[in-house]
Amino acid sequence: MRIGIDLGGTKIEGIALSPAGGVLARERVTTPRGSYEAIIAAIAALVGRLEQDAGGGGPAQVGVGIPGAISPATGLVKNANTTELIGHAFDVDLAAALQRQVRLDNDAKCFVRSEATDGAGAGKDVVFGVILGTGAGSGISVGGRTLAGFQRISGEWGHNPLPWVSHGELDEKPACYCGKRGCIEAWVSGPAFADDHWRHSGVRLLPAEVIAAMEEGEAQAVASYLRYTDRLARALAHIVNVLDPDVIVLGGGMGKVQRLYEDVPSLMKPYVFSDECWTPIVPPVHGDASGVRGAAWLWPGNVS
Repeated sequence: MRIGIDLGGTKIEGIALSPAGGVLARERVTTPRGSYEAIIAAIAALVGRLEQDAGGGGPAQVGVGIPGAISPATGLVKNANTTELIGHAFDVDLAAALQRQVRLDNDAKCFVRSEATDGAGAGKDVVFGVILGTGAGSGISVGGRTLAGFQRISGEWGHNPLPWVSHGELDEKPACYCGKRGCIEAWVSGPAFADDHWRHSGVRLLPAEVIAAMEEGEAQAVASYLRYTDRLARALAHIVNVLDPDVIVLGGGMGKVQRLYEDVPSLMKPYVFSDECWTPIVPPVHGDASGVRGAAWLWPGNVS
């Protein structure tokens, strides 16, 4: 039995898979904030419940997707927007809490691993997967292999500057947790979308509430959505110009907004260095379960 854990900024999801890949148990809990030790304890407790709910049979192999990476230079977590993890030997500490070896990878890489295997990117050579959630993580799969990169930062699209910025955006340049301003993540993550709406309307809403207001035709929400789709299109066009993937898969909370799949492809075209842009942008086949499935597959032998 394999257990996958998807550690996000707002939730921790776990899944237990049989050797044949069947789902034996699944649970989601809120991510503790402000305490590294509380995150370790929450994951350890979740693994214990999943093992029990799946019928026991001994300790499971555990894979974890985290919103960051283990630095090959220090062995410590870097680049995590769940900032409690930064500077800690998370794999070592979690292994000690679980009393077994664990395997870790970036959460977006787990997401793209799942979708490239038997999801929206199945059978495609180059798959670019994006998680538009608390942050804006991404991963790349080429020929069925998820790319890690020399410094374990392949796919860190969200920490490049938003391309083709307007004068207003140059003045605005929202702060990113990484310490820079104007990162793609600071424009297209779920919280960034809500913050942009607040800056322009003076009304503080959750991302889903802005989308609901947009669908009802509320003018300020419509304007916020149009700014968001234009920025997302520019940011993804940059990827098409560099990587030219066969498909782009959008996950996370903003990836559930169905209108994105209708609106963003045409908005990308003026920014793509080609006579045409046919790159499909699609939702994940496995939805919220993609990241956690990909984490479970950090151990070999799973069958989808």
